[in-house]
Amino acid sequence: MAKRLTIHRDNNPIYDIVIKNSFEDMKDEFVRLNLQGRKICIVSDSVVAPLYLDTVKNSLAEVSDCITEYVFEAGEKNKNLNIVKSLYEFLIINKFERRDILVALGGGVVGDLTGFTAATYLRGIDFIQVPTTLLAQVDSSIGGKTGVDFDSYKNMVGAFYMPRLVYINISTLNTLDERIFNSGFGEIIKHAYIKDSEYLDYIKNNTVNIMSRQPGCLEEIIYKSCVIKGNVVEKDPTEKGDRMLLNFGHTLGHAIEKLSGFTLYHGECVVLGMICALYISKKRGSITDAEYESAIRLFKDFNYPMTVSGIKVNEVVDVSKNDKKMSAGKIRFVLLNAVGDAYIDYDVSEGEMLESLQEVIR
Repeated sequence: MAKRLTIHRDNNPIYDIVIKNSFEDMKDEFVRLNLQGRKICIVSDSVVAPLYLDTVKNSLAEVSDCITEYVFEAGEKNKNLNIVKSLYEFLIINKFERRDILVALGGGVVGDLTGFTAATYLRGIDFIQVPTTLLAQVDSSIGGKTGVDFDSYKNMVGAFYMPRLVYINISTLNTLDERIFNSGFGEIIKHAYIKDSEYLDYIKNNTVNIMSRQPGCLEEIIYKSCVIKGNVVEKDPTEKGDRMLLNFGHTLGHAIEKLSGFTLYHGECVVLGMICALYISKKRGSITDAEYESAIRLFKDFNYPMTVSGIKVNEVVDVSKNDKKMSAGKIRFVLLNAVGDAYIDYDVSEGEMLESLQEVIR
């Protein structure tokens, strides 16, 4: 069981995404990239490290005789400049040079923080993404977006910086609880809605296999989503055009995530944001009532929270205006022309947003 695809920029290969079912072949990927004999710092968090750190260290022992680890407390609250500073100090004390390597072993928080550190330490050193959550495997590890939160502002400080490799071991998904797994699946559903209606049909027809984490099915959906995201970031590596389509569900979803105090997972908030975007698309006549209701059924099948309480609709709109998705004073919104065909809209009114939010806020 193995799949591979290559991400290009200006028609030149930049890095591969490798999908495997173990960590055994990671050393071979280091050899293929001629990365032997370098210092390696594995960056992980307090949840992932006890599960996989020793296995990854043992796998890489044949390609490096100096492997260290930096482990920080898990959680979005620790994706900040204080942890980056601490990691800088660790690398300096351990005499990491520009030729050395960081390995991001964990979910999106670990990958984003490690990538930003790699982009800025000594003006840039190599790093490798080893995503262990579904969300990170199909979304945050691909495309070179790195960054940390600044005070209460999510991903406000960052850089576009490409990894040398994305190594996906799908067996790590077996240790995720259902809620975290489903949170990641929200991004997969997003990929289908913005780019591929046939992929959406595949998801609907394989819901049971997906929820039972059947390996062949997982490999297929991860590969399909990596292809979709890879194609988008190849066309628009620095988010000036097509890549903005990946923000489907994020405009209001990010605001809900912040106002919930991060008690809801990212993918859960994206689903709530997608419901709003689908509602506006329906009201504008781009999708049918039946297509909207089909989406609601799919979200319910994966046990997503369909509503959120304790926040106000006007607060969500106000917070969305402080998001980095603003452009020339207007909120950048992703809507559907049709299922599988998304577009960027700059004219979604405040009234439309408030009405759509009535669907998810109680």
